Amino acid sequence: MGLSYNVYLNSNRIYGCKNCKTHLSNHEDILSRNFRGQHGKAYLFNTVVNISEAEPVERNMTTGRHVVRDISCRQCNEIVGWKYDKAYEASEGYKEGKFILEAELLVNVR
Repeated sequence: MGLSYNVYLNSNRIYGCKNCKTHLSNHEDILSRNFRGQHGKAYLFNTVVNISEAEPVERNMTTGRHVVRDISCRQCNEIVGWKYDKAYEASEGYKEGKFILEAELLVNVR
């Protein structure tokens, strides 16, 4: 597999892992702030970097059944949210391939 290097983002506002401050996403990549996670407020992001993805699992969520996978900070292995792989409801299809990061697990790096 080789070495994996962290991606360093260049933006006015960068969200990082609360535990180790590794860059995860830019403020500009937020698609919605109207989400809730296990720890409270959460954001839907278009792209996220420096993460590891767990195996996909089916979960019943507030908006219906989805196939999701937990995402962890690649640096410290702290779970920071999840990725939507599949939405069974047509109206929820916009989430597929997108990421949820929980506000409580994030820190403003810049």
